[in-house]
Amino acid sequence: MSADASLVHRFADVGEVMLHYVTAGEGPPLVLLHGWPQTWWEWRRVIPALAREYTVIAPDLRGLGDSSRPAAGYDKKTVADDIWRLVNGTLGHESFFLVGHDWGGPTAYALAAAHPEAVRRLVILDVVIPGSGGDFSQGGRRWHHQFHITPDLPEALTEGREDIYLAWFYRTFAYRPDAIGEDDLKEYLRTYRQPGAMRAGFAYYRAIAQDAADNQATIARLKLPMPVLAIGGAASYPHGRGRGREPEESMKHVAVDVRGEVVPDCGHFIPEEAPDLLADRLLAFFGEENG
Repeated sequence: MSADASLVHRFADVGEVMLHYVTAGEGPPLVLLHGWPQTWWEWRRVIPALAREYTVIAPDLRGLGDSSRPAAGYDKKTVADDIWRLVNGTLGHESFFLVGHDWGGPTAYALAAAHPEAVRRLVILDVVIPGSGGDFSQGGRRWHHQFHITPDLPEALTEGREDIYLAWFYRTFAYRPDAIGEDDLKEYLRTYRQPGAMRAGFAYYRAIAQDAADNQATIARLKLPMPVLAIGGAASYPHGRGRGREPEESMKHVAVDVRGEVVPDCGHFIPEEAPDLLADRLLAFFGEENG
């Protein structure tokens, strides 16, 4: 793990789970939610630029990274409540900017829907919202969704082979296969090899049906009122696994003020493949509130 003195590592007891989180910088709070198979580490190249203007808060989601691993509670409404308890309850922030990538995106959506008065602006990176009308698994091209939902089998087949399994995603879902290097792989494996970590990661997928039902109920009563920026990676099959315009299309079903962008020469891992561009886009989008 990086020894960057500008990053502060802390833990917060928010009830069912002990959350590990990283903070940096000063200014209005900006919360970054990671996806699978990653941790807060995916933001390492974006945080320095953001921390010059914001107090950056990057937690490890329930069950992942250095956070604790409860047996249940991986539906995104529950995961979002963990983040609310951290950001509002522990840290005392009444409002904040919010970014979510991969499973961090549906978590960010659930958080924004539960507390629309608190989320000032929302950014969703290369993911769609289950239940919003799109094809979450892209007609089966995202084969690992069904595999991860299968009870017990993924745990059995990946135990002791986490390096092979996770490295395949880092290479294949990125346009540039070296975007996540050997040192990064070691950091991810440090946590995903811990007892219960792979099970917790699969549990995010096993909650898809509940997430879709929860979101459909939310969409029926509320469209998000805050400005939303939805960004996708342009590079799709076979060189990368970006979703292109799908995040924008999905968010237009759930929010009233949505703009979209597609990042060229980039796959799924936008914070690691295009960190400078992403930091620029986030600073510009959040900065509009002061313009």
